[in-house]
Amino acid sequence: MSKLSHFDDKGKIKMVDVSDKEVTSRVAIASGKVLLDEETLESINDQSNPKGDPLEIARIAGIMGSKQTSVLIPLCHQLSLSKVDVKLALEDDGIRIEAVAKTSSQTGVEMEALTAVSVAALTIYDMCKAVQKDIEITDIRLESKMGGKKNYMRISK
Repeated sequence: MSKLSHFDDKGKIKMVDVSDKEVTSRVAIASGKVLLDEETLESINDQSNPKGDPLEIARIAGIMGSKQTSVLIPLCHQLSLSKVDVKLALEDDGIRIEAVAKTSSQTGVEMEALTAVSVAALTIYDMCKAVQKDIEITDIRLESKMGGKKNYMRISK
């Protein structure tokens, strides 16, 4: 097993030093799903949700959340994001969320993309809980990352 990067030689937690890493263009894509019943989807589709438009509020919340990643997750580097895009799509069983995060940095933007999806999903939950009590947030995952040492692409099943 390789040495754990967030521990020093004495076993104390540390932030990884990325100062010697090359600045490269980096992109990460994450996705997730919020499972909703037919009534809730109808309230979104016909804009009768009592709290307003969950899709637009969740899109903005996801973007804002991505910008707070280093505040929310200990030891996560603060990044200057060049782009965050959050897309939400109504599906038969709920809402699919996809977030793209981009930067030019010494470390990746996976956590920012995942945070954007998570915050968007939580916002949908909050906006729809008056209509439905058994909402499920599911399948939050990294789809791909480019830039840095290794690229990653999820292989669809």
